[in-house]
Amino acid sequence: MKPHTLSVLVENKAGVLSRVTGLFSRRGFNIDSLAVGPCEEPDMSRITIVAIGDDAQIEQIMKQLNKLIDVIKVSDITENERVERELVMFKVTADQGETRAEIMQIATIFRAQIVDVGAKSVILQVVGDSDKIDAMEKLLRQFGIKELIRTGRIAILRGTKTVASSKE
Repeated sequence: MKPHTLSVLVENKAGVLSRVTGLFSRRGFNIDSLAVGPCEEPDMSRITIVAIGDDAQIEQIMKQLNKLIDVIKVSDITENERVERELVMFKVTADQGETRAEIMQIATIFRAQIVDVGAKSVILQVVGDSDKIDAMEKLLRQFGIKELIRTGRIAILRGTKTVASSKE
């Protein structure tokens, strides 16, 4: 079993996300990551789902998703060349002095942004692939991560390939 990245183009209507996630729930699949937002079509949204399963299980989920009336297109882009990104914000314990300087060095190395500085904490944001975010998290743990918020993974195919509706 491996993580599969699914790109699901759906009608932008109330309840669609619930129907899509409900399908995973009924089939006993855990969603590892989920991100949804507007896309290039004004009346549609794109859902990026990362789920772990074997190829046959994912194919079955895709067939079930395609049967939902508000789903326009489902693509497993796992094997395609793509660009993937996540956004994460870390609130890290950072007393003034050496500790804060070390955290700022880590931020520089990872091209993170410092978005808030308090008397005893710093909030950093970073965008990148999962490996970059995991590596930064590992380094920041030594200082004490007070809070961590991570978006779901989003992905887009490289080159001229698209996961678009068949309206084109």
